[in-house]
Amino acid sequence: MRIAQVAPLYESVPPKLYGGTERVVSYLTEELVRAGHRVTLFASGDSRTAAELVAVCERALRFEREPAAAVALHTLLAEAVFARADVFDVIHCHTDSMHLPLARRCPVPVITTLHGRLDLAGLGALHREFAELPLVSVSDAQRAPLPGASWAGTVHHGLPLELHRPHYDAGRYLVFLGRIAPEKRVDRAIAIARRAGLPLKIAAKIDRADREYFGAQIAPLLAAPEVEYLGEIDEAAKAQLLGGALALLFPIEWPEPFGLAMIEAMACGTPVIAFARGSVPEVVDPGITGYIVASVEEAAACVERARGLDRRECRRQFERRFCAARMAREYCSIYRSCQEHGCRRRA
Repeated sequence: MRIAQVAPLYESVPPKLYGGTERVVSYLTEELVRAGHRVTLFASGDSRTAAELVAVCERALRFEREPAAAVALHTLLAEAVFARADVFDVIHCHTDSMHLPLARRCPVPVITTLHGRLDLAGLGALHREFAELPLVSVSDAQRAPLPGASWAGTVHHGLPLELHRPHYDAGRYLVFLGRIAPEKRVDRAIAIARRAGLPLKIAAKIDRADREYFGAQIAPLLAAPEVEYLGEIDEAAKAQLLGGALALLFPIEWPEPFGLAMIEAMACGTPVIAFARGSVPEVVDPGITGYIVASVEEAAACVERARGLDRRECRRQFERRFCAARMAREYCSIYRSCQEHGCRRRA
């Protein structure tokens, strides 16, 4: 198949440091190329790929020296994609909703994966208007606010098997990985580690919107001697950090659409202790790849239990359920279904 993959421009593909959507787009793109498909990646110019790269900006918006006009550049991105639509068999967009008016008028199937939370004002009306366009969710839980949307399938994220080397000896510290924000509850992670009597290593990005929260709520907690804040880390450091941990703490308080950090930990053989929100029950197998909890106290009690889990089985479950090849196969099935049966379009 001739496939267009359309990534947001905020991070390169793959990201140099933190980044979820662009990282998944990278893994999917490279796996599709490996499977023999002709793939064109629309992304920032500092992206790295075996596919044909079409760039509308020199570097990811996050690393622009001057503030960039994100709306303007994403508009140019959409134009670059749909001006070439007739050379593709399918166009796969990961850019939220900005492309939907063009997708409606496109002669080839356009698939949209929604990567974010869907309980936001206006999304119901938006997807009722564009009800003929097929959507993909990254977990079944993500769909809950929009059960009547035009869902073509759910595809859980996947990672390349060779990305992380598993570690089969339980470490002596806990880890929090991702983003420091109120809904991610790194404060809970600190409380869990303190109750469990173990050090906590925090590798996390602080978005501009969360800097005030970080300064007021989190920075004072980092003064504790058992807490180490590492900032953002690259992929090599991530594998070392996760692999050496006893467990990943995932104490969220929001409807997590997927949670890439959970399967990154599993790929390293490291179990996950997570709160039962959003996608967590779809990702974590209690007693096998970790534990699902409802309180700080319950999470702390599970830390020692996590030491007894079979880290080889944790890795095996990752290989079976969350590899990039499986993700690519499931997306290809959706692509072919849309080609064969067509997408519902307005008269």
